[in-house]
Amino acid sequence: MHGEVRRSQLITTYGVGAIVAVEDESFMVAGIDRWPTRPPDLHEPRLQRALGVSGFVLPPADNTGCEIPVVRFPRWMWCPVCKTIAEHCHFGPLHSNTCNRCGVRLVPSRFVICCVRGHITDFPYFAWAHKGRGHPQGAHRLAMEMGGETASLADIRLSCSCGASATMEGAFGKGAMVGIAKCMGWRPWLTADEQGCDQLPRTLQRGASNVWFSIVQSAISIPPWSEGAFKILNRHWSVIQHVPDDALAAVLEAMQIAVGTPYTTSDLVEAVRQRKVEGRATELPTKERIKVQEYEALCKGRSELSKDQEFVAVPPTRLTAFAAKWFQQVMLVKRLREVRALSSFARVTPPGASGVFARPQLFETNPGWLPAIEVIGEGVFLRPKQERLELWETRDDVMERARRLDGKYAEHCALRQQTPDRRITPRFLLLHSLAHALMNEWALDSGYPAAALRERLYAGDSMAGILIYTATSDSAGSLGGIVSKAEADYLDDSLRQTIDASTWCSADPLCIEADGAGVDSLNLAACHACLLLPEVSCEEMNLLLDRAMLVGVPGNIGLGFFGDLIRGE
Repeated sequence: MHGEVRRSQLITTYGVGAIVAVEDESFMVAGIDRWPTRPPDLHEPRLQRALGVSGFVLPPADNTGCEIPVVRFPRWMWCPVCKTIAEHCHFGPLHSNTCNRCGVRLVPSRFVICCVRGHITDFPYFAWAHKGRGHPQGAHRLAMEMGGETASLADIRLSCSCGASATMEGAFGKGAMVGIAKCMGWRPWLTADEQGCDQLPRTLQRGASNVWFSIVQSAISIPPWSEGAFKILNRHWSVIQHVPDDALAAVLEAMQIAVGTPYTTSDLVEAVRQRKVEGRATELPTKERIKVQEYEALCKGRSELSKDQEFVAVPPTRLTAFAAKWFQQVMLVKRLREVRALSSFARVTPPGASGVFARPQLFETNPGWLPAIEVIGEGVFLRPKQERLELWETRDDVMERARRLDGKYAEHCALRQQTPDRRITPRFLLLHSLAHALMNEWALDSGYPAAALRERLYAGDSMAGILIYTATSDSAGSLGGIVSKAEADYLDDSLRQTIDASTWCSADPLCIEADGAGVDSLNLAACHACLLLPEVSCEEMNLLLDRAMLVGVPGNIGLGFFGDLIRGE
């Protein structure tokens, strides 16, 4: 065993294809088809169908005795004594991490090259030192020395025993690899590499955040899949799903699944048939469809009938006149379960608002499952007042401001050779900005840090709502700190404080008057001093935000949805 990471980190931080630093060594997590073989132990039917898998597998915990396989990466190493830089095999046995000449520990290469298709390999030190002139005849020994005078790349010099020499200056430029190296489709996390690639690779530091971005898809368990009978079936679904309908009752009776539960065999048979009907549906549930189903379940609510329920959503005991002026509906989600599955990853370019260029595979041979974790927590669901929302979002000045970001979003997609998958509407910008503002406010007095909160946006022609919920994978996610923020007068106070805080930013007037901020100018009035959150909390990677949609701009307070609140009306 080389080291340890938390179970959740194998989904979000150190998943398949990611580089993990373990003391003075560096490894890459191998594909899931090389993970310890075990049947799926985590189920969420809607997400399974959307991703085309039979179930999910929880990454091993520390005490299971199972280990996630890794491969050594980068392959190139550097000796801090003799200054030699070469492939690991040139220094001694594969299992050793010591220079066979100097007897000191080797240092993994600091630099790698990646492309937007997810390929990655070692930095081409030899070609860089020889200016891309191929491999001259004779024996060569590369050395890398740091001048120590500055921390710049110009102070790192590569030299070859043949006399060739070059500094690392310019290695991080977009076109630095032109004439030096092509992307060969290397996929170290799998046993076989692709044949070639037409993308120009980019130089990155081994530990840089853009070497690996997780692509996680999630779904909230809603009735009926969150109810007891379906939860019981999850544990045996790999067997039950193949049983013919006319034999279901006999098989379930023989397996004694109903014993010790409040359900009869007939109840379980009916649940199996419902799940099979859902599985045979020809239309796969898209991300949008999954959210529509969640939105409908949140609006409808669900009283607590059993301690085994994974979804409980009830209205507050009292909704004040002030809250009713701004919100159509408030729901206390006292219990929820979210399944988050790692479906792919990205390199160089983050999987932001428009998706990614490519989705590298997590396996060479499809095992039929994906790694995932489940989150148990609580939350608050808010729906803005429908009449007020429709009146506000049809204002000319509001639509014009939204069109600015919609145009930038289209340009953002065009740069990535993609077609925009949606329009950026005033409704979306309002809901997204409100979610961020509330999370910033609630993080101050709810007992949770901002990174432990998460948003789920329901913005479309037929839906308008936000769910703010805890995003932790342990019991701390359901302590009641968030639910309490929507009870009676607490909601009034937190809304007033949120809007009051949003009227001013320490970066104003630059922030509120900004014509563009963030990646590809996909934000307007939004910065780290007002709306931005830890990226794990945001569905959109901190993009597509505009504080003006909440509070307006100087000279036009009415542009903001909460303009009347600011004017005291």
